[in-house]
Amino acid sequence: MSAAAGRLVLVATPIGNLGDLSPRAAETLAEADVVACEDTRHTGRLLQLAGIRARRLVSLHSHNEAARTGELVAALAGGATVAVVSDAGTPVVSDPGARLVRAAVEAGVTVSAVPGASAVLAAVVVSGLDTSRWRFDGFLPRKGAERRARLAEMAVSPVPTVCFEAPTRLSATLAELAEACGPGRRVAVARELTKLHEEVWRGSLGEAAAVAAGVAARGEHVVVVDGAPLAAGPADGGELAELVGRLRAAGLSARDTATAAATVLGVGHRQAYAAALSAGRSGA
Repeated sequence: MSAAAGRLVLVATPIGNLGDLSPRAAETLAEADVVACEDTRHTGRLLQLAGIRARRLVSLHSHNEAARTGELVAALAGGATVAVVSDAGTPVVSDPGARLVRAAVEAGVTVSAVPGASAVLAAVVVSGLDTSRWRFDGFLPRKGAERRARLAEMAVSPVPTVCFEAPTRLSATLAELAEACGPGRRVAVARELTKLHEEVWRGSLGEAAAVAAGVAARGEHVVVVDGAPLAAGPADGGELAELVGRLRAAGLSARDTATAAATVLGVGHRQAYAAALSAGRSGA
């Protein structure tokens, strides 16, 4: 398939410090035929502060992405350069834009990125945890079985997990993570990254939950939870019962619980499955 004449460029913008807008990003935004953004007022202010005059600024957010995608792909097919930005950081990462990228790729449009600021990467590298491998879980569901399942996945993940959380839900999330993962699991909680009042708190989940319960959180937070420790040797019955009880209570099926327990504790799958069934019958 021959490439269409236009070009879609995903441009990272600062997550707090205007100095993090790269010269290449500024040049791309100035030269683009269209700049698609979550909030035209927010991006308009950013461009003004950076001394950039966009040729055309249009909104692209969760409520209009389906309708806007066709219009933007048509512009791309006609030879336009479309730059996509989010309110802060790297677009498409827990932000709108994935639908447009898929449509552009399917239309044969060249898609590229101008990398830069990312709250996810900033939190990972300052966490103090072993992040040679890690996983990103975005925003957790607010409630219900899906939330419990995601928390349980974080509890048994062998690598650190990164997630976003709003200030109004931070205390509850840290408390639930301490329950799911155990209060001793290490965590880093970052807020206001790259800004004047940047703060990174490091310690155990139990401590983090206690601290968060006593303060009014402000700003979006990035939480980096350490991976589950590998078993030093064969687990005893108490360890297995405690883990499968937590996982079953969090909403995982007996099969998924057995797989997770066998991985974390190094026990046989048959033994873990029997414990998971027993926990389910006992209502744990």
